[in-house]
Amino acid sequence: MRGDKKLKKVGKGKGWLFWTPRIASILLILFLALFSLDIFDGSYGFWGVILGLFMHNIPSIVLAIFLIVFWNRGIFPGVIFILGGITYIVLLLKTIVTNTPHQWYMLFWGMVLAVPAFVVGILFILDWKRRKKNG
Repeated sequence: MRGDKKLKKVGKGKGWLFWTPRIASILLILFLALFSLDIFDGSYGFWGVILGLFMHNIPSIVLAIFLIVFWNRGIFPGVIFILGGITYIVLLLKTIVTNTPHQWYMLFWGMVLAVPAFVVGILFILDWKRRKKNG
């Protein structure tokens, strides 16, 4: 009987708004990691492939570490994902302006990665607000 009350207390507040940003962030990190598979197009040696995979996956690794550390820590995951999306857009704009000045369509392609990061961040913040309000 006593264990049932404890189980109900632990499960309280873990609805769709809790799980959606966490599952979406894992899917986004896996999606980012897929881009590292283009390293296999080249004729690199074993260590070249390992180094290339590591270099391509630095953003995925950093986001995964932040997600693990801040899984249930308030507003921080939301801010991190929103800042990640903003950073990506700023770096993309810098590349467009300095290297390819007439290829602004790349900015729309960049939204494929930035918009999901913004959505995940907003969902984390909404979950934080809901949990803060409910106590």
